[in-house]
This record gives sequence, C-alpha cells and structure tokens, in this order.
Amino acid sequence: MLTISLLVAALLAAPSPSPTVPARAPAHLLVVTVTKGYHHDTVTDLERLVTEVGAETGAFDVDYARTDADLAEKASAAGLARYQGVVFASTTGDLPLPDRDALLAWIAAGHAFIGIHAATDTFHGFPAYLDMIGGEFEHHGPQAKVHVLVQDADHPATRGLEPAFDVFDEVYQFKRFDPDRVHVLLALERNPETGAPGSFPLAWTRETGRGRVFYTALGHRPDVIAAPWYRAHLRGGILWALGQS
Repeated sequence: MLTISLLVAALLAAPSPSPTVPARAPAHLLVVTVTKGYHHDTVTDLERLVTEVGAETGAFDVDYARTDADLAEKASAAGLARYQGVVFASTTGDLPLPDRDALLAWIAAGHAFIGIHAATDTFHGFPAYLDMIGGEFEHHGPQAKVHVLVQDADHPATRGLEPAFDVFDEVYQFKRFDPDRVHVLLALERNPETGAPGSFPLAWTRETGRGRVFYTALGHRPDVIAAPWYRAHLRGGILWALGQS
C-alpha cells in the first residue's frame, strides 16, 4: 500500500503536460500571371520563386491564374474567398477580372496584395487599382546598373539587405505616385536615365482598409529573380503582406 500511495503522490505532483498548440495552417496565395500587354518571359521564374518561398517557409501554398478562364473562376468574388492573398507577377494591361471592384473590396477587407515588377503596368484606366497599388508605371529606359538605397532596414522585405547595393535591371519610373501615401523601402537617389539627383522609388508598402499591399519594381531579369537578396526581399514582402512577420 505504501508503494501505491507514493506512486499516486508522484503522479499528482508531476506537472501537467503543456497543451499542444496547433501549427498555423498555411495561407493560400493566388499567383496571377495573365498579361494583356507586354508579356515578360520571366513570369515563370517568378511563379517558381514564389512557390519555392512558400515551401521553404511553410507559411503559404500557391495556386495559379495563368489564363482568362483561370481568372474567371479563381478571381471572382466567390473564388477569392478561398485565398488569403493574391500576387500580380508582372501582369500587364487590362486583365479580364470578372469584378474589378470585388478584388479591391476583398483586399481592403483584410487580405494581402503583392505586386511584382509590371503589376504597376496593369489597369492604366482603372484609377482605384492604381491608388491601391500606390503608383502607375510611366516608362523605363534601357536596362541599367543602379545604386539602390534601403530606406527602412527594419522592414521584413529589406531586413538583412546591404544598406546600399548595385543591381542591373529594368528600372521603372512612375506617375500617380505620392510618397505620403506609401512607405518606401527601396529607392534611388539619381535618375536611372539622366543621373540627375532626386528620389526614385523602387519598392514600397501601404495599407488599404485592413489589407496590406507590398510592391517591388525589381524583378525583370532572370538573374535578378535568382539572386539570394531578391529572394529574401520578396519573401519578407509576402510574409509582411500576409501579416506573418
């Protein structure tokens, strides 16, 4: 009896096991690569990169909208309900969304929008989209080597990058851009075509309603997309937009 009493006492004194905390389910991202203007051959590189980042982090998985039919199904108001974020990967022109306003309302309701490179060369005639993304592509010159300055070293999309670095890429210049409406992450201090001093944004974030928007203008060339720093930049931007960093 003494042995049993001691065993019962030991069991009562033992700490209770900690409850198991369920792992967060991965978010679902819709990657859109439909183009109605210039088609970038590197959209497949961007698709692969986003997919790999999702697999590496476990933070999200990926679905694709590569055709008009995909958009009609997956980017409708009902289709978007399956996703926590959308990536416009070098989209161009007026995409045949079934309901453009529904997309913007869905983002403002608390979802993520990630725009890569030519996402600002999309919906030129749809001001509400341009206001959401934060700027409109105006033009670019020849591909050039530029000196990029990090404007916020603490943001997940720039954390770990060198404070300043050189990159050779196609460099966009923007109109319909108001620096007071965005949080600039990367910028140039000289015009990429003339060398004149100024401030020329390359990546930024903003919030619209309860939604988060991340945009980077870099990512035209396959060697840029393959660079470790660009992977880290895009990974941090996606996770921030999803509210996971």
